[in-house]
Amino acid sequence: MSDTVLNPDVRLPRDLTRDSDFIRAVRGRATDRTPVWFMRQAGRSLPEYRRLREGVAMMEACTDAAMVAEITLQPVRRHGVDAAILFSDIVLPLRLAGVDLDIRPGVGPVVEEPFRSAADVGRIGELEDLSFLTEAIASITDELGDRPLIGFCGAPFTVASYLIEGGPSRDHALTKALMWERPQLWDDLLGRVADVCAQFLQTQVSAGVSAIQVFDSWAGALSREDYESRVLPHTVRILESVPEVPRINFGTGTGELLAVMAVPQCEVVGVDHRVALEDAIARIGPDHAVQGNLDPAALFAGEQVMQDMAASIVAQGRAAKGHVFNLGHGVLPGTDAEVISDLVAYVHSL
Repeated sequence: MSDTVLNPDVRLPRDLTRDSDFIRAVRGRATDRTPVWFMRQAGRSLPEYRRLREGVAMMEACTDAAMVAEITLQPVRRHGVDAAILFSDIVLPLRLAGVDLDIRPGVGPVVEEPFRSAADVGRIGELEDLSFLTEAIASITDELGDRPLIGFCGAPFTVASYLIEGGPSRDHALTKALMWERPQLWDDLLGRVADVCAQFLQTQVSAGVSAIQVFDSWAGALSREDYESRVLPHTVRILESVPEVPRINFGTGTGELLAVMAVPQCEVVGVDHRVALEDAIARIGPDHAVQGNLDPAALFAGEQVMQDMAASIVAQGRAAKGHVFNLGHGVLPGTDAEVISDLVAYVHSL
């Protein structure tokens, strides 16, 4: 697929990133070195992030253009990663669409009135003013230059699970029950969530991000049959909405789902740390690049252990169409920022 733009007469920031190692890898082209970025690299481990966020609620931070730009750029300046990931949250589009939810420290997204009926689907309104998003992306890409910015959104299953459960869940019992018992309501809800997430992504792409990632944090709770028939079509709709850029489809606990996650509407399948990368590549097949998949806990295990594990992953990744080095999930709280920088340098040295 060619790297087109929405308007051929307008040059976007991503035009500068086409020959970056990250974009070359996700498009299955040769790279000078294995590109690296980390999920949750914008925050968590950085003292400068904690200082900036002190006393500022998550949703407030995510809608402040200057703060979004600064937090997105902090790990690029410190670690030298090959791509930035936009600072945001997977439930932010719902909040902007009028859903009464918040992110509580130490808990996660909490919905005051969980969704149970067709009327509840109507509580998801329209996304209207996303000017903070385009303003932030303009500032970020101006500093990044030829380094890519990755946009993202949550996948419909994960986002809808918060609406149904009212917050984080370990077993997703209410979510699965609604999916099995009320299939029409399920499709209506996931369809509406997909619409909102797609619009959120389209705004990012129009502003100039170089790639996008769809996060399905809880898809691993599903059987392959349920995921493929009841969930994946809604995720595909989101991926189809942004054909202008490379797309990464990522989930956690999804080792048994990798073969069906490798849809034609994405160029890259993200692999978590619960499956060996060589096994994941075999399941995904030759038509997709892969991303992953060092266990985030490896950054606590000492330099030699971390380097040995990283070297093995880089070696396994050479069998794929393309490989972007990443963790199998996000940077863990308490991770030493210097260790992250050392890991980036080590992977680049390979």
